Amino acid sequence: MAMFIVFVWVVFFLCILTTALLKWNEVKYKRNGLPPGTMGWPVLGETTEFLKQGPAFMKNQRSRYGSFFRSHLLGCPTIVSMDAELNRYILVNEAKGLVPGYPQSMLDILGKCNIAAVHGSAHKYMRGALLGLINPTMIRDNLLPKIDEFMRSHVSNWDNKIIDIQEKTKEMAFLSSLRQIAGPESGSISEAFMPEFFKLVLGTLSLPINLPNTNYRRGFQARQNIVSLLRNLIEDRRRASSQEKQEPDMLYLLMKGGTEGKYKLSDNEIIDLIITILYSGYETISTTSMMAVKYLHDHPKVLEELRKEHVSIRARKKPEDPLTYEDFKSMSFTRAVIFETSRLATIVNGVLRKTTKDMEINGYIIPEGWKIYVYTREINYDPQIYPDPLAFNPWRWLDKSTENQHYFLIFGGGTRQCPGKELGVAEISTFLHYFLTSYRWEEVGGDKLMKFPRVEAPNGLHIKVSSH
Repeated sequence: MAMFIVFVWVVFFLCILTTALLKWNEVKYKRNGLPPGTMGWPVLGETTEFLKQGPAFMKNQRSRYGSFFRSHLLGCPTIVSMDAELNRYILVNEAKGLVPGYPQSMLDILGKCNIAAVHGSAHKYMRGALLGLINPTMIRDNLLPKIDEFMRSHVSNWDNKIIDIQEKTKEMAFLSSLRQIAGPESGSISEAFMPEFFKLVLGTLSLPINLPNTNYRRGFQARQNIVSLLRNLIEDRRRASSQEKQEPDMLYLLMKGGTEGKYKLSDNEIIDLIITILYSGYETISTTSMMAVKYLHDHPKVLEELRKEHVSIRARKKPEDPLTYEDFKSMSFTRAVIFETSRLATIVNGVLRKTTKDMEINGYIIPEGWKIYVYTREINYDPQIYPDPLAFNPWRWLDKSTENQHYFLIFGGGTRQCPGKELGVAEISTFLHYFLTSYRWEEVGGDKLMKFPRVEAPNGLHIKVSSH
């Protein structure tokens, strides 16, 4: 009996403590004029529920509080916007006090000079330096030949094998980007670089708690190792610059200040920009490629139409001929498949902004320093924008107005629209070209897919590959 009484008192005490902690966090962030919502636990907020439940958490909060509500996510008080019109307004109004608001873990691991962290004139300068590396002329003359050579080689030995397409597309996205950045030297550093990079990626979406064996700690340590590798590479380039003609890869151009020498960056800025290029392209390219293979397997009519486009291109060429920029621009159905894959799989759930002053948005007062999570995921499934939204229908994108409509936020929006969009499309298109014209495949085992917080197959996505 005594034990039972003790147990009851312990439960009662825990209930009181829980209520007090939840109430304390609500009081701490209480402001007049805030949107409705809840703030969760001290420090953690509602991050655990958000990461575990994902879209279900968002839908539940929207059903309780509407499409504009407050929460506490990834260590910050946050306003969540799930309204299409408001999302567009927030994304195109950086000049009015809405700047990038990425989590502290991402800023620490990607670096203070990464293009997603800076704003104003610094962002304009860094974006100019980046666009000088990946504009259409550079894609045509410099990058596409490298991509073509890499993709042809990467898929060349898959015949009659069971492969994990998730693992292969991750390797593909990382190694292809590293080849564009570091040229011939990419081969000598890739073995040390790749495992550190994968740890860095995991660390960017975590609570910034610097304790042993946390993703944040591993990611931050991985950044330090990557910085060391890149700094040594830059020094080696400087020592060799007077002795031999160097290949005009991205690193060469960054050290030179761009094609015209107008963007002079420090070594720290160069390193952070390289990490940003690798990071921003890696997840979208690898995951979109994996999910395209998955959707094509599940939709034979789409696969037939796509294969027809690529066989037609290959029929005009000798077997050894590379893809040209004109070939890439002619891949209209391929582009449609890529966009539809990105929409339906929702590779990017949303973007973060931060207020630089108290602001009135949607009739509410948002305090200075609060984050605004522009949650674009649900827009991808809005039947008013995309009829029959859960169907995999690339044909919807052949109408160019779909790509140009105001709510097309797959690649961000406003001045922050992904500058590497066309480069990413070129990489995925080239991969699909060599994969589809070389092989057929079937899934092995029905592997599980997760859609949040990242799109991934926890146990891999295995396929059996055979040549035509």
